[in-house]
Order: sequence, then C-alpha cells, then structure tokens
Amino acid sequence: WDDADFSRGVGTTFYQEFLTLNTVKPPFVRDVEEKVRRYLRSSYSAAWTLKITWEKAPAHTARTDTRRTVTYQAILTTDGFRSYILMLYQDGGMQWDYTKLAATNVLIGYT
Repeated sequence: WDDADFSRGVGTTFYQEFLTLNTVKPPFVRDVEEKVRRYLRSSYSAAWTLKITWEKAPAHTARTDTRRTVTYQAILTTDGFRSYILMLYQDGGMQWDYTKLAATNVLIGYT
C-alpha cells in the first residue's frame, strides 16, 4: 500500500469497517455507493466497506525528515459479487520528497 515509516512516532494508521447487508447505511457508505455508480455508470449497493486511513504518514526515509507527511485513504467495497477500491489523497497531493526514496518509480495510485 505504501512506503511509509511510522517508526519515529510520527503519523498513524487506522481503519473502520462497515457491514451494511440488511442494515441502514451510514452517510459514508451511501457516498461510496454514489461514487461507484457515478464513475462506473452502473447500479451498486454495498454489502461491506472498509476505510483505511494513513494520517500524516512520513516517507520511508523518516529517519532523516519527518516534516513532509501525507494523508491518504484506501476504501475497499463489495456487494458480494463485484469489488472496488477508491484511493483518495489529501489536497495538494504527495508531500514526500520522492528524490530521497529508494525507489525512483514512485506512483500515486495503483499499477
């Protein structure tokens, strides 16, 4: 998912699970469903959704620089047949200094 380094006590990771089969859906899940419907132009009703948040995460090189952090989320959702992932990044994008990372092929998103 990432190349973050939480070893210096900077940043955190947390998650929230939403089981929504046969229950009232919270606004967050309704928003995810709406995004899937809008972007994929298909009907969708979530049975399960998982939101993972990396908050103020420093890059793997945090031993030398913990000032540049980034907040991002991965939202996994399924209706039991189809599964989707939404990847969300803070306004302003990636704040890590990618020139100091071990890998030179840094990518926001997935491949």
